[in-house]
Amino acid sequence: MQRIETDFMGNINIETEAYYGIHAVRAQKNFPPTGEKFNQAFLHSYFMIKKACALLNSRLGYLDQTKAQAIIKACDDIELLYSNIIVDPLAGGAGTSLNMNINEVIANRAGEYLGYEKGSYVIDPIQDVNLHQSTNDTFVTAGKMAVMITLQELVEAVIACQNAIQHKEREYGNIRKIARTQLMDAVPILFGQTFGAWAEALSRDRWRLYKVEERIRSVNLGGTAVGNGIGSAREFILSITEELRKVSNLRIAKAENLVDATQNLDVFVEICGLLKALSVNLNKIANDIRLLGSGPNTAIGEIKLPRIQAGSSIMPGKVNPVVPEYVIQICFAVSSHEFAVSSAAANGNLELNAFAPVVVHYTLKSIFLLRQALQALTPYIAEITVDTIKCRQHLEQSTAILTPLINHFGHDAVSQIIVQQNYNIVEIIAELAQVFKVETKDIYEILDEKNNTGLGKINKNF
Repeated sequence: MQRIETDFMGNINIETEAYYGIHAVRAQKNFPPTGEKFNQAFLHSYFMIKKACALLNSRLGYLDQTKAQAIIKACDDIELLYSNIIVDPLAGGAGTSLNMNINEVIANRAGEYLGYEKGSYVIDPIQDVNLHQSTNDTFVTAGKMAVMITLQELVEAVIACQNAIQHKEREYGNIRKIARTQLMDAVPILFGQTFGAWAEALSRDRWRLYKVEERIRSVNLGGTAVGNGIGSAREFILSITEELRKVSNLRIAKAENLVDATQNLDVFVEICGLLKALSVNLNKIANDIRLLGSGPNTAIGEIKLPRIQAGSSIMPGKVNPVVPEYVIQICFAVSSHEFAVSSAAANGNLELNAFAPVVVHYTLKSIFLLRQALQALTPYIAEITVDTIKCRQHLEQSTAILTPLINHFGHDAVSQIIVQQNYNIVEIIAELAQVFKVETKDIYEILDEKNNTGLGKINKNF
């Protein structure tokens, strides 16, 4: 069964049971699906905007009370509304297709509450549901609200991962290992310092993402098409942000300059830059885990990776760093999203950015992906153990631990002996003792005191 709907371009047949209408169907035909899905926090925010507008318009006398109550009730029927959003997230038109899709499903659902069939539009999608609004203020406002919601979830995920790393920092705080610079042996370091550096990087990300809410919470709702409020009522413009704050329980605020907030999307660029910074740190941590766990018998192998799935369809017993690889791939995607958002924000023209859909969508998608990455990485880190025996073996085999000796015997002299003795620690120390007429025990004590290697206490007899 189908019904016929009409607009100024003609008629279209629509499934009788569909809550969407002619505007959504035209958009669906114009913009083939990309496979992308709307962030649900974004859609939920959009419905809350429509609810707040109905509440305020009713109170101000612009919207019939019966219609308003039906619209408000429809806005709370979230699951039904979700299932009738058929517009693609990357549709052209600055978000108009989605706004109309939402207006239609709310209007049809509200009409049902009043006893009318879908398509009757006793409640009009534009005159009633969209009253005193434009796509250009509702779409961006919904995007900012969704960012606020999902950013909070992301910060919580960062905190959880930071806590897991700090637990490892305490657990292995006194285990000595060889550091590596440019992938080559460097001076000794405590494993706790390695974990501590990871945790500190995430601490910065946590703080940056928390503070950026101060800028994302300024919205342009009430500005309508270009920010000057044409098509809206003054009392509506003055009160709608406060009404939406009550409905959403979010700390949103009316932007000081609605024209600026309508045409400029640089705050999304700022957020994506911070998300990229987080992705860079996660990429670094994940790569460090891969390197430290590599081998494990023929490479570094200083940490033991969790055995969470088989690593090969042919090699028996193989375990791969699959979670770090997953995280790194997500970080690649987030970096590409940052470029897309920056490009879209830069290419807005005059009073409106027509590319708001890609800006909002990929900002929210990056937040989602990073949260997923952290949710995978956090329990993985919790299961990592340090191979203390391997750490000690590498420490004893590295000539980099001799660095403190340059202050006693000179850089060139120590370097020459290292090369001559083929990098054998015992022979190097013996040769140094002979050349410079000192006791080997004194050299071990120098190393232990200055380099924190523990050699003077536990490794005098290699």
